Amino acid sequence: MGSYNGPTMEDARWPDEELVRRFRDGDIVAFERLLERYSRPIYNFAFRLLGNQDDAEDAVQQTFVQAFESLPGVKAETPLRPWLFQVARNKCIDLIRKRRTVPLSSVQREDDEPVDIDPPDTQPRPEELYERAELQEILQNAITDLPLRTREVVVMRYVAELTFAEIGAAMGIPENTAKTLFQRAKPLLRASIARRM
Repeated sequence: MGSYNGPTMEDARWPDEELVRRFRDGDIVAFERLLERYSRPIYNFAFRLLGNQDDAEDAVQQTFVQAFESLPGVKAETPLRPWLFQVARNKCIDLIRKRRTVPLSSVQREDDEPVDIDPPDTQPRPEELYERAELQEILQNAITDLPLRTREVVVMRYVAELTFAEIGAAMGIPENTAKTLFQRAKPLLRASIARRM
């Protein structure tokens, strides 16, 4: 048995770099901590990009399979977060190519997605929940209408909350290009949302 004795409160505070180092040293539990830390953000990113729960789940699974296999060989100085989103982005693009016969605009209702609604103790009224779901669907459809590269930047920025430098690293483009694509997306999103309202 290694020096690791199971999860501790300290795990949650370990930076990505420490968990990656431990994983490279053979600590599988460190990889599990990374999986717990990034599963939901990667799922939310994939769902917003693909618009389909099953495809998003496939993308998450494929992302972490590749991370498990490839991470030991990635340069130690490579920041994990943009690298992981780059892998997820590539998996999403692969799924889009494989499923081209299914229109990307066919978005499932938000009921299928774990929606971040107010905590249950606030007990929002049913009509408020409906309005939120409706707004989420309008936003999802507006994002889906964007050209793929622009959509990727928007989802990485709004959903994954990556910096423009991280987006650039994940997409293999300069940081300023990521900023430009994001700025161009704003009026397109506003116009699309206005049309749907």
